[in-house]
Amino acid sequence: MTEIVQASLPFAPWADPRTRRLPGILPMPADEWLQIDDAFAAQMAERDRLIAIRPDAVHALAERGRPAAEELYDRLLAELVRMPGYRVGARSVTRPDGVEVALDRGAPLLTLGRLVQEDLCLLEQAEGEPEHVLTGAVLCFPSNWTLAEKFLRPLIRIHVPVASYDDDVARRVQRLFDAIRPEQGLWRANAGHCGDAILFRPRREADPPRRDRGPDMPYIRSERQTLIRLPQTRAVVFGIHTYVVRQTSLTAEQAAALAAFPLHGGSGTEEAQMRGHQVHLRAENGAAEG
Repeated sequence: MTEIVQASLPFAPWADPRTRRLPGILPMPADEWLQIDDAFAAQMAERDRLIAIRPDAVHALAERGRPAAEELYDRLLAELVRMPGYRVGARSVTRPDGVEVALDRGAPLLTLGRLVQEDLCLLEQAEGEPEHVLTGAVLCFPSNWTLAEKFLRPLIRIHVPVASYDDDVARRVQRLFDAIRPEQGLWRANAGHCGDAILFRPRREADPPRRDRGPDMPYIRSERQTLIRLPQTRAVVFGIHTYVVRQTSLTAEQAAALAAFPLHGGSGTEEAQMRGHQVHLRAENGAAEG
């Protein structure tokens, strides 16, 4: 398989004091939710392939999540109208790589998964539920977690087997989710060493830890994670834009910062990378890293 990597890393979380320490959450300008980079065509081709051959592995949508998925579908298409390189029609969208994608509001997340580089997860809190629950996702590029194990689970259960995500942390994260406003999105970034450039990296909770994460590994994998609230359904959308770069592609400044602030244990800026894409938004500084 052809290696899919970006030529450079636009943001190195270890190099910025605002994101070097947890939780590293920053306000997100409205026009910076969705991003396009130099790996767009290759990543989108891989997304097309995974959605075609492994839809059950990269997609899940509960009936309770359908209204939010449809609201996200409408919201994202409205965003694409304003983004360079897209041509949005009544029945299809032509992506910046020239691929035409048929629009299907009946399969909202699968359609969106073929339009943007971001993976998209829906988290909702029904009346009486103490935490937000994962009600839908299109997740083509999991980093050491498996969608089927997290689907319809609350946040604290999503973070199994991370021992440090305890009841106190769960309460703090839930308060953060409660505070997200539709007019103000949030973002953060993580990073970790990686032994290969494979984008689809599922891992089950019972599997042993990966051993290809040391600082001598040739790649760095980073996720730009975003949080927005949909105004009608009040669902929180967790977006993940995945970057994989060779360590040799880091700028001199990024490499110097990495030497000064190493990614502990090769797991990135958070404990065991929270087993991948999970929403690790601990509202405490200096948390243990693993």
